[in-house]
Amino acid sequence: MTDLTAAALPSLAANVSVPTYDRSAVRSRIVHFGVGGFHRAHEAMYLDRLLEAGHTDWGLCGVGVLSFDAAMRDALSAQDDLYTLVTTAPDGSSAGRVIGSIVDYLFVPDDPEAVVAKLADPDTAIVSLTITEGGYGIDDATGTYAPRDEATLADLDGALPPRSVMGLLTEGLRRRRDAGIPAFTVMSCDNIQGNGHVARAALLGFAERRDPELARWVAENVSFPNSMVDRITPVTTDDTRAAIAEEFGIRDRWPVRAESFEQWVLEDAFPAGRPPFDEVGVQLVDDVEPYELMKLRLLNASHQAMSYLGILSGAHYVHEVCTDDLFVSFLQGYMHEEAIPTLRPVPGIDLDAYCDQLIARFSSEAILDTLARQVVDGSDRLPKFLLPVVRAQLESGGRIDHAALVLAAWSVFLEGKTETGEETPAVDSRLEELRAIVADDPVALLDYAPVFGDLGQNPRLREAYREARASLATHGARGAIARVIGA
Repeated sequence: MTDLTAAALPSLAANVSVPTYDRSAVRSRIVHFGVGGFHRAHEAMYLDRLLEAGHTDWGLCGVGVLSFDAAMRDALSAQDDLYTLVTTAPDGSSAGRVIGSIVDYLFVPDDPEAVVAKLADPDTAIVSLTITEGGYGIDDATGTYAPRDEATLADLDGALPPRSVMGLLTEGLRRRRDAGIPAFTVMSCDNIQGNGHVARAALLGFAERRDPELARWVAENVSFPNSMVDRITPVTTDDTRAAIAEEFGIRDRWPVRAESFEQWVLEDAFPAGRPPFDEVGVQLVDDVEPYELMKLRLLNASHQAMSYLGILSGAHYVHEVCTDDLFVSFLQGYMHEEAIPTLRPVPGIDLDAYCDQLIARFSSEAILDTLARQVVDGSDRLPKFLLPVVRAQLESGGRIDHAALVLAAWSVFLEGKTETGEETPAVDSRLEELRAIVADDPVALLDYAPVFGDLGQNPRLREAYREARASLATHGARGAIARVIGA
């Protein structure tokens, strides 16, 4: 068993692929906020490929903002910023690679000034983000900037040095403007429709409150490309660490296991320069929207569709429900009868084949993805993944009974118990407020504007939701599903 460090790479090369480029010569021209599992299975992997191909101008400087990011700081520091990425195919076969594209890591609570200085450095050309759906502070119902986290609110009040993502970005851009340095590009990699537009609204919303003149400069000079990112990446656990140690002989404090499938569709809008992403499999396009709507409304919304109902029925893993004919029929019904009718044509994609591919990906037992992971912060995710489908279907007169059952299952999930008596794995920044609503009147959940906006007032949705709640109460999750699909 070998500890993962730069010095150990030659000995590890017998079991896994390792970087052969000179990491000391890599320039970290991309700063990334939110160095979690998904970033390390996706963007950091693509950049590692570019570095391996000789494009050593495009390394990463990771930034941790929240207190719990200290664990990532410590893990990467002990391993010379290296980590192991293991990808698993649907047949269970695995491949390992030590990723070397992160060459520096800054932790905001340790030294926020160092982060601002890195952002203001003329060498920094791109700032990328995986700060979760809720990290932008955009109100889903109104589309306005309405942050709720303490760090952002403190920065808006004038705290210096800044400690929130938007505060740090704004200060870094202010210094660049004052020094005559061109702006960097802000590249969101979060699962949000129009993630570039959302990042722009958040940054301009913050900057406008702090310095309207600077906000105008940002609006004129900063590019915010949209992107669609896709790779299922479960949370790393001690079992993950143990399995990778046994299979590859590597003692890694924070490895990543992901599915073998990968996709990144990116709007080619980088006035400050970009890596040759297209050389390593990234699709550079003029219009990302058809791809992102496909992914958000089919993959991400299907995760919501399977997870609440699956958890209520006693399941724990994605592959459990996606190898169950009843759930598969329900998911296919949702995708084909409710989601696909809301989509534009997607260049180069057969949507029927894409849906079949999703079921195959979801069915992989080797990934061991949990339903609990899919339902974290449901009040942030449902408005971005499922509710746009409901709104579009209501406008066109299409079916909504699959989606209505998912919303009803969410409301039962919030009550706290599964049908087998287990506690539901509810994690949500609004959890206490949501639970108080459903305890008083479950239908009143549709009146909760931060999630539903005006959508919950639609009479057809309210009736479908009531019927779905009643079906769950009478028949349970599996029985309610059977009635929707006509089984």
